[in-house]
Amino acid sequence: MSTRIAFLKGHGTENDFVIVPDPENVLDLPPAAVAALCDRRAGLGGDGLLHVVRSAAHPEAQSMAAEAEWFMDYRNGDGSVAEMCGNGVRVFARYLQRAGHVSEGDLAIATRGGVKRVHIAKAGSAGGSAEGDVTVGMGRALLLEGDVEVSVGERTWPARNVNMGNPHAVAFVADLAHAGDLYAPPPFQPAGAYPDGVNVEFVVDRGPAHVAMRVHERGSGETRSCGTGACAVAVATARRDGVDPAVTGTPATYTVDVPGGTLVITERPDGEIEMTGPAVIVAEGEFDSAWLEGVLA
Repeated sequence: MSTRIAFLKGHGTENDFVIVPDPENVLDLPPAAVAALCDRRAGLGGDGLLHVVRSAAHPEAQSMAAEAEWFMDYRNGDGSVAEMCGNGVRVFARYLQRAGHVSEGDLAIATRGGVKRVHIAKAGSAGGSAEGDVTVGMGRALLLEGDVEVSVGERTWPARNVNMGNPHAVAFVADLAHAGDLYAPPPFQPAGAYPDGVNVEFVVDRGPAHVAMRVHERGSGETRSCGTGACAVAVATARRDGVDPAVTGTPATYTVDVPGGTLVITERPDGEIEMTGPAVIVAEGEFDSAWLEGVLA
């Protein structure tokens, strides 16, 4: 017997997600099902899927349940599991607010990258979006040693190896068009630098403490935005500029333009990074479980 399964669509700076509320973790969402739901032609369409589960009901999050009631079980658009998604956390928080689980202010969300601290601003706050921007504590960046290079066609650039709970290679380029179409993962060297794949960011300067980027996200291709990527870019740019808040004792804030909008990234002297940007729920509805079973047959 088929059943109707609720879903929503949301985006953060046009990094878009299928949202599937499942508080008690009763739905079976294997990789093929996630990929089918995220398919832009034959499914609902999205860069990834936000599976909304109570932490206590998910084996990967039970240890965080006392600290965070809700777990963001995030999947890439191809169905693979990801450690963290910064734009996804903001959209996840907006869903919780819309569903009445939380209100504006502070909350904690469990992820595979640990518990993330989130602040939902009051609607209409100065300088923010109409619904109120969402700020996410993204943790610390780990800048790994060793030379890394990324390539597109005949061009090759040195890249900064930054880990934000997931791996990033940040390359500074003269023109964002040099990144090509970004349909396929840009090759990198050495081959063993990223055994599980990598998100690759291409960056140009726009002004003081202001850059623009394009990104190829592993498992999703080029996306309109990448939250962890924007954080990695801000930190890599700060170090390139000779700025290290741990040394100066002063927070460093960078504006990062992505194809889908703008994110503001602040690195504090203690190394903690905060990302602020919009989060929007655009639609909600239902899909038939029989359709999904037919796709997977």
